[in-house]
Formats: sequence, structure tokens, C-alpha cells
Amino acid sequence: MKTFVVENGVQATETIRNLEAQGLSKDDIYLFAHDTARSKHLTENTDTSNVGMKEEGLFDKMANVFRSRGDELRSKMTSLGVTQPEAEKLEEELDKGKVVIFAH
Repeated sequence: MKTFVVENGVQATETIRNLEAQGLSKDDIYLFAHDTARSKHLTENTDTSNVGMKEEGLFDKMANVFRSRGDELRSKMTSLGVTQPEAEKLEEELDKGKVVIFAH
């Protein structure tokens, strides 16, 4: 899995275009932002995948309803195969307003 940390939506869009040019499908690209509205907006505008039931499983999907945003983000990242320490580090980047992109 490749991980990219970018500053804003413009850089996120460029990164996603580059990944597509390398042959990756948007179904294999996931975008994270700390703010839920920003995350939804960027995901819709870049047509990337949401971490859903397939990746998380029923228990984690339901548990995320009761988790803080940071806990939810780390859970979703680990469901994609990121280690817990790496998810914590990446969530700190999200706290700074950055965008994280995963591709596999």
C-alpha cells in the first residue's frame, strides 16, 4: 500500500490523477481528511472510494458511530492494513489539516 500526505484538495486531486495514470483504479484509492464535511467533499470530487463494510467489517462499522473522529479515522486506516502506530502518526497529520491518500 502506498501512502501520500498532501497539503490540500488541489494536491490530493493531482496525486489521484497521477495514481490513475499509473494504472490504479479509483476503487483502490482512499482519501482521508479530519473534518467530515471536507472528507466527504474531497471524496465526492475525486470520485475515490469510501472505507465501508467490505474493509471494516460490521463490528467496526457500528463501533465507529460511537467513536471520536480521531478513533474512527485510525480504525478505518487499520482496516486498510496500516499499523496502529502508523495510523496514529497519520492522524496527527490530519489534525494539522492535511489530507492522507492510500492506494493499493
